[in-house]
Amino acid sequence: MNHTKRLGIFGGSFDPPHTAHIALAKHAIEQFELNELRIIPTGDAWHKDRALTASPHRLAMTRLAFADMPHTVVDPREIDRQGATYTVDTLEQLKAEWPEAHLYLFIGADQAIAFQSWHRCQDILGLATVVVADRLQSRQGSPVSQWHNAVSPDLQRLDMPSLNVSATEIRAHLAQGPHPAAAMSAWLPAAVQHYIEKHSLYR
Repeated sequence: MNHTKRLGIFGGSFDPPHTAHIALAKHAIEQFELNELRIIPTGDAWHKDRALTASPHRLAMTRLAFADMPHTVVDPREIDRQGATYTVDTLEQLKAEWPEAHLYLFIGADQAIAFQSWHRCQDILGLATVVVADRLQSRQGSPVSQWHNAVSPDLQRLDMPSLNVSATEIRAHLAQGPHPAAAMSAWLPAAVQHYIEKHSLYR
């Protein structure tokens, strides 16, 4: 039996962490039989065209969102790292910490389409198996359906249902003022919603 550690990496701004993030994590652990999935909130997101919520809030919300999920660890290394931070730096660190581990990097379909613009993207392919969680319903000939041809034939797909959940839409709703917990329950874990209300985020 192969006892090599299977370590997943799932990064993102988590601004806020929502139910689609949780669903992705569950499917990733099950489909790839991960020993551990590292949930890594981004630090200095140089590629974002908007200011992120302060990193202590995003880290706290992410810890609340994944508190009860086995095999997950919320990893603050990209927030703690000074300056611009890149996925390849994180993968190199993890590979140094677990040289024998098989790394799986989980990214969304929108990230896959832009993958060739990532810093040292070819080195990423050498460090980890890249897995695309396609939350969009791909059509033949669409950019989403061609991600594996454009980047690498070795990329894999995460099988999960399409979930109509968007952090952008969640922030827009929250900006309009407090919502009843039931109204947001399909989008946000209760603990995350309580944290947002307590700290008056996204107003």
